[in-house]
Amino acid sequence: MSSLSYRDALNDALERMDDLGYERGQGVDLANHGPMGAEALARLGQQDEVAAWVRRYRRAMEHHEPPAARFPLDPSDESSWRPALGASDRAGDWERLFVRELAEAHWREVLVRWWPRLIPGLFAGLTHGLIRTAHAVRGLHAAADKPTRLQLDELARGLAYWAARYTALPGRPRLHGRRSLPAAIAALPRVPQDGGPRPGTARRRLDALCELPGYQESLEWLAPEGAAALLSEMTTQFADVYLGHPEVYPVPLIHGVTAPAAVRLVLPHLPPALHEPTLERLWQVQTAFLLAFTVDRRDEGTEAWRGEVGDLPPMGELGARAAEHGDEHVIKFTEACLREYALRPDPRYPAAAFAAQLRIPRLDAGGGVGGVRTGTP
Repeated sequence: MSSLSYRDALNDALERMDDLGYERGQGVDLANHGPMGAEALARLGQQDEVAAWVRRYRRAMEHHEPPAARFPLDPSDESSWRPALGASDRAGDWERLFVRELAEAHWREVLVRWWPRLIPGLFAGLTHGLIRTAHAVRGLHAAADKPTRLQLDELARGLAYWAARYTALPGRPRLHGRRSLPAAIAALPRVPQDGGPRPGTARRRLDALCELPGYQESLEWLAPEGAAALLSEMTTQFADVYLGHPEVYPVPLIHGVTAPAAVRLVLPHLPPALHEPTLERLWQVQTAFLLAFTVDRRDEGTEAWRGEVGDLPPMGELGARAAEHGDEHVIKFTEACLREYALRPDPRYPAAAFAAQLRIPRLDAGGGVGGVRTGTP
């Protein structure tokens, strides 16, 4: 039995990390995962481990300084804020804007106002803008009518990072096709890579999505489906994708699960009219993940993963194992997989979480966080 409540563990962690900037790493711009990892760890029932984990996390990699605000943004004037979308040097301006908005209105009102403006740029920071926002929303929801300043500031920072790293993928996705999600993933052409794996290939593919076979057509393949069911299909199928690609660098494909799992945390706070546009953009992001990070279907849709994970630990131990492992991707992925498993018991969820614990270096293994020695592939 934990001696700390979720609320106390979360607020203590946010206070301990209040001085960290949005990104980290020398010569690279990797997202600050601290608040997300701490919130997920507390949700895993590991509240007593959160403070020690924050200390480990801070030692693992140097963070950038918090960005300073420079020029005010006017939220009521589209000509003021729209040009600042995707401008990383305006992160401080975005944070100031959201702090002010959250001081003047309920956080749900601010969320609903900005969500449709930000979802076209869902790919921001490899979806970390969305994910950080969602973890902040879950903390605020748990606080009911008594959110702390730290929690409101964390939502401001999640939204600010999303806005500053806003990345709109090419094309307009629509849910008016006839294919199920598994059928769409199976039909998507994967492009072989000449000469074997090379640094920067994923980035080049992302920059040339429109030139890759199947990308444009795939944006209109999915049949309309209820949000809850489609989110479960997305997380199930990307747990399968993760398991089917042990040859791929083990971090990016995790976001094919954690991004839709994050959306599930936020949708109850949004009007139904925003659900379908969000699902459309999620499918576009998942298509980009598949085309950028995989070159074939490999072992998707098979049980080859059973040879890797062997005898799975008991479900109740996966959270404690994630805490001991310490990598923030492992922690967030484990929490998302267990939460999705509770809604749709599928063995690929715990198997994927355990596979990530095996594939990704421990936090204290040295050389960086989550096996990241350089920037996003």
